[in-house]
Amino acid sequence: MSKLRFEPVTPDRWPDFEHLFGQKGACGGCWCMYWRQSQKEYDRHKGADNKRRMKKLIAAGEVPGILGYEGNEPVAWCAVQPREQFPRLGRSPTLKPIDDTPVWSVVCFYIAKPYRRQGVSVKILKAAVKYVKQQGGRMVEGYPYEPGSEKWPDAFAWSGTTAAFKRAGFKEVARPSRTRAIMRKKV
Repeated sequence: MSKLRFEPVTPDRWPDFEHLFGQKGACGGCWCMYWRQSQKEYDRHKGADNKRRMKKLIAAGEVPGILGYEGNEPVAWCAVQPREQFPRLGRSPTLKPIDDTPVWSVVCFYIAKPYRRQGVSVKILKAAVKYVKQQGGRMVEGYPYEPGSEKWPDAFAWSGTTAAFKRAGFKEVARPSRTRAIMRKKV
């Protein structure tokens, strides 16, 4: 794998985002809208509606995250924005704010199948931290799973793993459940 480069998702990069997410919209028509909606809204808009909503968000100038490229091929996605952009976090019984520190949240990864299990999530996570710093953010927070001994499909690692966050320099600051950690990195 050659050196990856990372770019914010802007309107001119929509075709790359769409290409990476494919016909299924990454995982089951999510189009990375899960954390932006209630469960009822998400279920109602899964698929084409979520795609339209994400495209509209990007067309309006909002940058919902960054893409990773190998050459000109988009191979990875990381959703990162100020926590307020993800209202579902505030409604979650386990992911409520742990203090009043303003944070940028990393809520989702999507890595193209041929690039999984090669450290791409760590690289794009480090790039997300760099992007947050460029935007003036001071703290990045993530909500990875700790799968333990259970096996689960790679696509289900959409919020990241604690191992990847640790390799990217994050520290665990809370353990709201056996399988979920809250991890932070000061920028």
